[in-house]
Amino acid sequence: MVRDTFTSAFIKNLIVVVIWFILSYINGAVVATFSRHRVFYEDPRYILFIHMVINDGIQLAITTTLFLLSYILYTINVSFCCFFILLAVFTTRNTPVNLASMAIERYIAICIPLRHAEICTVHRTYILIGLIWFISVAPDITDLFVTLATESLSFFHTSVFCLRHNVFKDPILAYKRQVFDILYFSFVFLTLVYTYLRVLFAARALSTERTSAERARNTILLHGAQLLMCMLSYISPSVEIVLRFLFPRNVSEIRFANYIIVYILPRFLSPIIYGVRDQKFRKYLRRYFVSDWCSAQSQRVKPGAETERKEGPGSSRAVPDIPDNRM
Repeated sequence: MVRDTFTSAFIKNLIVVVIWFILSYINGAVVATFSRHRVFYEDPRYILFIHMVINDGIQLAITTTLFLLSYILYTINVSFCCFFILLAVFTTRNTPVNLASMAIERYIAICIPLRHAEICTVHRTYILIGLIWFISVAPDITDLFVTLATESLSFFHTSVFCLRHNVFKDPILAYKRQVFDILYFSFVFLTLVYTYLRVLFAARALSTERTSAERARNTILLHGAQLLMCMLSYISPSVEIVLRFLFPRNVSEIRFANYIIVYILPRFLSPIIYGVRDQKFRKYLRRYFVSDWCSAQSQRVKPGAETERKEGPGSSRAVPDIPDNRM
């Protein structure tokens, strides 16, 4: 594989690190807002949302680490590569299944409102999250077992450029991945289409709750857009092969564009769907940023205030009382 020049590598890594830092700060603010307010702990909708945000944060950290290691070390130990690849695959698979679960929850809230509290309980939500992880882990953990059975132990002490097909090399595994990809995304796509249409019809039929139904419909539509972006990770290998054939001198640029479009951009949507669009969560998220800004301002003012206190009541300057308006 052709290596980048130092300038090109530096610019690409800088872009990736800056994007990772921005997204990590946004996701951190969302998680902090959720954890500080118990009102979200009892709502399955926000529990599923924060699970997806944390999952996307892990996925982003893993893929960013692999991207940086591909430039810093170029090759890494196969055992470490297996760990990173599997964790990235698990978290990547989690996202579409989580999206389907959130769409079903919105469908129940709008179309079966009288049974929503009975069906969507906090306990069942945590069971659902466990099921999401099982569904995501079970098909791909077999890649490791097949590799352990077919490769010698010495293979796991060698170093490779950390790509999935360089570690899990059995051709059967590639066919198995294609089958599961089709099954996963067919199920999620049909779920989103069904829930969207049902909520759409409910929005037209309801008169009192039309605004709520329309918001739910738009949310599911955004889930669909996010799903389509997530699906790029499953067609990107084929697209990348075609692009490499058409532009053999731009292999590195193709890999970089593929990484940004497939693994970075879809992660921007998760905080937007609930963190910005949702009125309830936006109110508390705004308080988080205002609180941080006020804390920074108080830390900046504090040294001057301490100096004025030390001057005592006999000083020539009168210090007025300043009311504390912080929440």
